[in-house]
Amino acid sequence: MTGSPKWRRTLLAAAAAGTVFASGAAMAQAGAEGAPEGEGASYPKGHYGELDALPDWGGIWFLGRRPPAQAAPPPPPLKGDYLSRLEQWRAEAAANDGVVRRTRSNCSPPGMPRIMQLAQYPYEFLFTPGRVTINQEAWMQTRTIWTDGRGHPKDPDPTFMGHSIGHWEGDTLVVDTVAILEELEFAGGALHSPEFRVTERIGLSEENPDILVNHLRMEDPQALAEPYEVTVTYRRDRENTLLEFQCSENDRNPVNEDGETQFD
Repeated sequence: MTGSPKWRRTLLAAAAAGTVFASGAAMAQAGAEGAPEGEGASYPKGHYGELDALPDWGGIWFLGRRPPAQAAPPPPPLKGDYLSRLEQWRAEAAANDGVVRRTRSNCSPPGMPRIMQLAQYPYEFLFTPGRVTINQEAWMQTRTIWTDGRGHPKDPDPTFMGHSIGHWEGDTLVVDTVAILEELEFAGGALHSPEFRVTERIGLSEENPDILVNHLRMEDPQALAEPYEVTVTYRRDRENTLLEFQCSENDRNPVNEDGETQFD
């Protein structure tokens, strides 16, 4: 991200999301020259009232179970070397009773988009001016979706969560995410290229306000022959909160004679 280190620290520490209150042009200028005085997610004062117009996503949300009669999502339509690597992964798993090698610690989070499809561990959505924050109980992960009108950085550093920008279309949050680490699978054994992009449309079910629906559309001109789409739902729990998840306390990867960590 361009701009001064002071501006970046302020953006990360004070920014808040949930509604748009800075113009795209202003945020584009901020990316090139630093924050325009008094605008952007780092200046939330005076904008909290706008959050009342947003839908009620209070409580915590658990991934919904797919009905028995509902078919599982089809496998991703990979192509080229990405398809070959997936086939190799599947063959290795079949030959080893479903166990596959990992190149990362077991305490390493799955990243996007699989972090949004985890059973057992709930999510929490926070609306604040300029951004939506998603807290995930597993690995105590935090995901930021900027809604203050900014675009993606010109040369973003790939990360586990990628870089997400969003906007509201009525009561639906539309999110565009890029710059996700290449070594992260987006489906079982399926890898992607640097051009991987995820578009989400998240909103409450029309039939049940305690069900949140997330339509994920994944595109990658290098790895996918066509867009890959998955829909997941989350059920609301208003009475509970997220628990602390400190994975490293239970990380028991073996160490070899040279003191190097080994991965199963």
